[in-house]
Amino acid sequence: MTILEQEPGLLEALRGEMTPKFMATRNPEGIPNVVPCISILPAEDQVDTLFFGNFLLRKSIKNLEADNRMAILVITQDLKGWVLKCDFVEFQRTGAYVDQQMSSNLLRYNAYTGIRNAGVIRVRSVEGRFNISKIQVLLDYLRAKIATFRTSDQSTEIDSVIVPLPTRLEFAKMAAVKVLAWIGEDEYPMIIPALSLQPAGERTLMGWFKKNELPKPKEGAKVASNILTFEAISYQAKGLWKPFGNNGAIQVQEVFAGGPPYPGGKVA
Repeated sequence: MTILEQEPGLLEALRGEMTPKFMATRNPEGIPNVVPCISILPAEDQVDTLFFGNFLLRKSIKNLEADNRMAILVITQDLKGWVLKCDFVEFQRTGAYVDQQMSSNLLRYNAYTGIRNAGVIRVRSVEGRFNISKIQVLLDYLRAKIATFRTSDQSTEIDSVIVPLPTRLEFAKMAAVKVLAWIGEDEYPMIIPALSLQPAGERTLMGWFKKNELPKPKEGAKVASNILTFEAISYQAKGLWKPFGNNGAIQVQEVFAGGPPYPGGKVA
């Protein structure tokens, strides 16, 4: 049985054209980048192989061309999900993968452009799995909210930035998919769900993360977070990680827009 087949529901989730999926990459300096990549699909002609459309992924593509180590997080509508450790293989300009991406509902009627090529990914392992209840989402969000009142903005002593108000307003929403990425001890990117992540002051994002489940970044680690709302709005915030017991905070140093009309553009 293949890696993907061993996980009940994983292949079905990956086949969902609108299932939230996130891709984490790294640049040569070891700084993580994490973005939504809904176009990721499982290949039917090769085992443990995925492919995606190169669309609005400029920084991720640049990272993959320099370092093939990557991670993928997929999360279903009922908040069941998996974290995959992967290797990027190649880009294909023509062929079945390109044709399937171009004919997908995601790109068929896109007002901007088609894909440049299709990226091929080889899955190495399932690094984590999770199943989050809706009541847990609410409780974790409230716990993080309480922590924002108890903890002052933690970013005043480092080279931090003020997170733009539109970005803070989106991260303040509970009904959105949020993830956190960093570089693991094996030098591969790692991603975990961070649904409770929310603003704590103007320069910090705070979340509640239970112990002894999925891995967590170490103190001082360079991290990247991303939010994808139901309105298809996306932002990425990068900075340094500071743990506070079951809570953790990002001391934000950079903020990027995640979609049109300025995909990947730095906004702070």
